[in-house]
Amino acid sequence: MNTMPLARIYAPNDIRLDEIERPMPGPHDVLVRVERCGICGSDLSYAKIGGIPGAASPFALGHEFAGVVAEVGQNVRHVQVGDRVVVNPTAGGNAIGSSGIKGAFAPYILYNNAVDHPEGILKLPRALDFDLGALVEPLSVGMHGVNKGKVVAGDKVVVFGAGPVGLAAAIAANYFGAEKVIVVDLSEKRLEVARELGLITFRADEGNLKAFLREQHGTVTNDPLLGKQAGTDVFIEATGVGAVFNQICETARKGARIVVVGVHFVPVELNMINLLMKELLITGATEYPVEFPAVMEMLTSGKVNVRPLISHHFPLSRFGEAFAQAQRQNEALKVLVDCQA
Repeated sequence: MNTMPLARIYAPNDIRLDEIERPMPGPHDVLVRVERCGICGSDLSYAKIGGIPGAASPFALGHEFAGVVAEVGQNVRHVQVGDRVVVNPTAGGNAIGSSGIKGAFAPYILYNNAVDHPEGILKLPRALDFDLGALVEPLSVGMHGVNKGKVVAGDKVVVFGAGPVGLAAAIAANYFGAEKVIVVDLSEKRLEVARELGLITFRADEGNLKAFLREQHGTVTNDPLLGKQAGTDVFIEATGVGAVFNQICETARKGARIVVVGVHFVPVELNMINLLMKELLITGATEYPVEFPAVMEMLTSGKVNVRPLISHHFPLSRFGEAFAQAQRQNEALKVLVDCQA
């Protein structure tokens, strides 16, 4: 029997590399040889709670990946064996890394329904290597948040949280022409990466944030009851911390747009008087319905360098070490796994 390793969660903080049968594509499917797969913050959360309640158990994880087409079904036309590709893990009903059935921390992954959903498996531009290919998914999450915030050139943007998704949102906002994109975080190491990416930073436990935003983004006076307010147009919440969301609502000017991309596991209170008085526009953003091609265009434009997001590389054979490193979030940013080693 042709077998392969696959990372799966059995219980809270119990992750194992199992040996399973290698998948075989049907006439409408594509088998991808996984070259790189990134460890996502959601993977860390799944491990902490033992997988997703109601999903398959043991729970296969991994959804940020790039690779090479290894086999195609007889009805597949838009990709062929040898093509370098990235895969949208949610397309075509595949639910890679979120259903518990299929995960990309493995040498091979099966993309079902490729004939009816060709948009989910896209050729990787020649200029992009597999490391950058594995960043397309998290960068798409960040870009979707920016799109939901309707960010345009000249907007003043602040992102709370310098993890991979927060930095991805800041990168996209900067690429779209936002003015003076600021990243707020507690971790000096992550803020160093933000500065390497060309972003303005603010250490959350030092200084006066409101004063800093006024200094960087100027002030507006659009309501006599509110007085002078920082001119920030868009606030992106990428921490998943309720107190940070409340701080954003309290700091935001009248008419500001607030986008929540961080995952909040507990309910958060909302000051409705503040919401009404300021006419705040609050929205959530998850996944990436149209962003994959736009992110690849951004990466090939020569206008951004996202490699500072990658902090560590590990072979799949050392997946336990890789995951432990990703859990040390003050040391790691994006941990990539080489699934052929």
